[in-house]
Amino acid sequence: MKVFYENSDPNKSSSKQAKYLAIADALRKAIRERQIAPTEALPSARKLAQQLSVNRHTIMAALAELVAQGWVEVRERSGYRVVENLPIQGSRTINKVAKTPQSFDWKFRVKQTFAVTPKVKASEYPYNFSGGQPDIRKFPFDEFKSHFSQTCQRPKIDDLSYGDSRGEAELIEEIATYLRRVRSITDKELMICNGSQEALYMISQLLLQPGDKVAVEQLGYPPAWAAFERTGATLIAVKQDERGINPEHLAQVFAKGKVKLLYLTPLHQYPTTVSLDISRRMQIYQLAVQYGVAIVEDDYDHEFHYDSQPIAPMAADDPAGLVIYISTFSKLMFGGARIGYVVANNALIEQVAAYKMVMNHKCNVLVQQAVAKWMQQGGFEAHLRRMTRLYQKRRDFMVQQLRSFQDKGLPIHFEVPAGGMAIWLDTGKSIIGLKEKLLPQQVYLQTEVEFSRFNELPDDLPRTKYRFIRLGFAAMNEAEVTQGLDIVMNTLYGLVSE
Repeated sequence: MKVFYENSDPNKSSSKQAKYLAIADALRKAIRERQIAPTEALPSARKLAQQLSVNRHTIMAALAELVAQGWVEVRERSGYRVVENLPIQGSRTINKVAKTPQSFDWKFRVKQTFAVTPKVKASEYPYNFSGGQPDIRKFPFDEFKSHFSQTCQRPKIDDLSYGDSRGEAELIEEIATYLRRVRSITDKELMICNGSQEALYMISQLLLQPGDKVAVEQLGYPPAWAAFERTGATLIAVKQDERGINPEHLAQVFAKGKVKLLYLTPLHQYPTTVSLDISRRMQIYQLAVQYGVAIVEDDYDHEFHYDSQPIAPMAADDPAGLVIYISTFSKLMFGGARIGYVVANNALIEQVAAYKMVMNHKCNVLVQQAVAKWMQQGGFEAHLRRMTRLYQKRRDFMVQQLRSFQDKGLPIHFEVPAGGMAIWLDTGKSIIGLKEKLLPQQVYLQTEVEFSRFNELPDDLPRTKYRFIRLGFAAMNEAEVTQGLDIVMNTLYGLVSE
């Protein structure tokens, strides 16, 4: 009991915990650690009160607590004793087994292969060439904080409870107006999601089943592929060239049957940055109508277009109502904001909203209301204009830097993208292992390997030789781009720019 006395001063316990509970906790700990053995008699309440300098009634309350919990029993004419069979006795074997790594055999319906948390976080690297990363340092946090404060100061109480899983009406109205003015999308329903990935997942769960096929671009977006495959569907790669996805090969894929969805990034294709021209878009749409295939149009960075007005989304001219349009504010704000949306005909949106009710009911209401105020008061479009100018300047600077490397004789080739946040660079040599060599040098970039997984393509399709890297230019300033590119080029070719 000596150790118990040394470690059970109730006057040192948390001020929020009653003294009798602190004493009960200390006694219980002593019993668990075998400082007091089973069947051992406890000191009298009077003696414990004297030793701990507390009232006898406090000790009696602590002992009563232990009796109620099954740690101590009262025996006639012999006082309080520790019970013979402790409450933890039966769980000792379970605890021992549970500590054995991978001791329980979980029976997963579908084994998920896509990582929950990336092994490498791009944001942790000073030279971050990740192609979809905005420069969060430029986000107007003080301005946005004022809108968030307004929302908290005058909350709409009814909206803070459970309600419409489609999202906040104010934000839906603002985004719908924005889409109508900027992207020519009308006559469709809109729903807010926790980012575009949630929209992809819900659509997959609603429309796909094992045995179905999803046609995807030969080089594409792995998180979307993971959502489709989670349903048991099979991915079918469609050939790409310098103009984007190939309609002739797509027709062959459709003709083989069982294709339920076509997933496209027609503007600034991910990862190659190529935009589909009007002619190919029309051919693809006609094929989708002919074979009854829905199109998932992922327009992930529509905001950033520099040399001319971007082509309107396929969803803007969709007489058959088969286009499911997905976009996000992650590239304009930041990924953690979790503001994405899906636009489609009412029949689909009703089902997606019902599915979301089962998943997580609704998105963060306060954030939605703050973003709505930000849009209403003009801050959203002002920030968009600032970032578009900044990213165009950064694109032009990276182009200048890359051309200077070409002038030095490096075998690099690229097309200047009309928009987006990255350049797709042909290095002229294998990039296998490049990413791993760059990480210790504090450089993060993505290579062609990460966007390609289809080795079973037909013989008439060009085999990728893994020469390309995706160089994001949005997240870094000119000095960071210069220093980062020097490291990349030196690692590839043993050359540092002057």
